[in-house]
Amino acid sequence: MTGCFPGGGSRCRAGFTLIELLVVMAILAILMAILMPVLSSARASARKIACMSNLSQIGMAIHSYSTEYEDSIPVGPTAPAFLSPSDFYPSTGAPTSLVSLRTGKPVGLGLLLEQYLCRQPEVIFCPDPDQFVSADTELANVGVRQAQCSYYYRHASVTRLFDSPTDPMPHHIALSDLGRNRNGRPVRALAVDTQFLCSSDLAAFNVKPHTHHRQKLVNILFSDSHVASCLNEGGRFTVDLRDYSEIRDAFSKILDVLEQADEEL
Repeated sequence: MTGCFPGGGSRCRAGFTLIELLVVMAILAILMAILMPVLSSARASARKIACMSNLSQIGMAIHSYSTEYEDSIPVGPTAPAFLSPSDFYPSTGAPTSLVSLRTGKPVGLGLLLEQYLCRQPEVIFCPDPDQFVSADTELANVGVRQAQCSYYYRHASVTRLFDSPTDPMPHHIALSDLGRNRNGRPVRALAVDTQFLCSSDLAAFNVKPHTHHRQKLVNILFSDSHVASCLNEGGRFTVDLRDYSEIRDAFSKILDVLEQADEEL
């Protein structure tokens, strides 16, 4: 600190000494080390809460839809012919994160956008993605080409790669009675954060990792509209397709995650 000695002498002390500067820097470093994890945790907590709020609004939209459509959740449309791995909706009613098909038709949660989520369409995107996602770009693709959101929507629990002419897809699935899953348990989870890992070999088909919350947790929307946050311990909510040979099981693996979510309170 600059100053003069008492008595009016001309000798002045200019600035801090090197030791004083080092002490100040050390104190600042310690404070930053203490505060950064706290701030990071606070930001992550805020994003988790924002994600849960998004799912809550989606839940209310599904309930509004079911009121107008005789208790049905959004279902369909009919899947187009499956031509390549870049078609993420090979059969009608497959669990999907798509909101628009490659034909442009809205699908899954995309069926809510025009009327029920028109004022806040961005709620179909989690605010805590691990990879960059342009919500504006994806929303602009709805009605034009394939577009994807942040959440797997259960749809009708179909895992086939092709529609079956002998097993037609129902176009009415009652919100009040969603039936039972493959484990015989009541279907409860309607949507969940995507935690999707895949082989880099699939990048040529625009199939890329799509994860959230640093894969530490998922938020789950249940059929009664309540939302819960659950730890992703042991990757129990992760769809892991890093083994290219398992690509045909993709939709079964997604349904596994939703069935795991059915067990949460």
